[in-house]
Amino acid sequence: MLPVMITVDTEYASGYVASGEDTSCADNFARCLACDTPSGPVGIFYQMGVLDRHDLKAVFFVDPMPALLWGDEAVTRIVQPILSRGHEVQLHLHTEWLALAENSPFAVGRAGRNLSDFSCDEQEVLIGRAAERLVAAGAPWPVAFRAGNYGANDDTLRALKRLGIAFDSSFAPALIGGDCRIGLGPENLLPVTREGVREVPISAIATGTGLRHAQLTALSLSEMKAAIRHARAQDWRAFVLVSHSFEMMNRDRGIANRTVQRRFEALCQWLAEEPGVTTGTFADPAVRERLEGQRPISGRARALPASRMRELGRMAEQAFANAVYG
Repeated sequence: MLPVMITVDTEYASGYVASGEDTSCADNFARCLACDTPSGPVGIFYQMGVLDRHDLKAVFFVDPMPALLWGDEAVTRIVQPILSRGHEVQLHLHTEWLALAENSPFAVGRAGRNLSDFSCDEQEVLIGRAAERLVAAGAPWPVAFRAGNYGANDDTLRALKRLGIAFDSSFAPALIGGDCRIGLGPENLLPVTREGVREVPISAIATGTGLRHAQLTALSLSEMKAAIRHARAQDWRAFVLVSHSFEMMNRDRGIANRTVQRRFEALCQWLAEEPGVTTGTFADPAVRERLEGQRPISGRARALPASRMRELGRMAEQAFANAVYG
């Protein structure tokens, strides 16, 4: 049974605070977490409603750093609804918030855009104190982590090891050359142990120009279905899909992106009906067993081969979405 891990980076937007556009917790929450639109909310509460309707589980990587500005309640109001509905909370961390808060308990003497801008010892302090804020909001101590902007490096993994956090999911083989500095290559599509931590990469497919990451806004429904079937046929340890709390909303215009919304709804329905797949979480013992490599994998992992027809279909769909909702 292939675990499909629906992971949602769940976060307020520090950029809106820095620009003075949305400086209150309530406004930022409505725009980035609840994602209120004239046609109804499309944020985490809507997303959990769709997941619950199909008896699916998701992993919400929650960033507790906004507590530096707005207090612990800013994190609790995210964590508690997720836990009460049976989904999983793991740790996310955007270090941009350090520049917005003075005299914070997270302080390491300086700010930085990414975790990789800090030393291993500094990262240990930042991740450890962020984890404590997550626990104070009612979550268990995290077993998995994802860096904001995917901006981790090997020191991040060393810090996670010291803190007893077993899994990292900051590495995306399709996004090498971006903010991530973990020393892995595009061939690393499956979980691999590095610096004592199990790295669980964000999945990818092949295109005519390279790899494309498995993100809700980056792949069409047909590409996601084909990729998941391909991973099942190859006996991958897991298929990791990334999304965001605000992924189904154009936040500048304040409207829902119905193309992405329909894609998510159709994917959830398909996952509920497709044989040989299940949604998984990091704390699930059966999923952990696969991620930790205790079950055999058939052959060498290969990304779903490129398909010009699927690519053209996605481009047409994205062009329509950009014209109507972009």
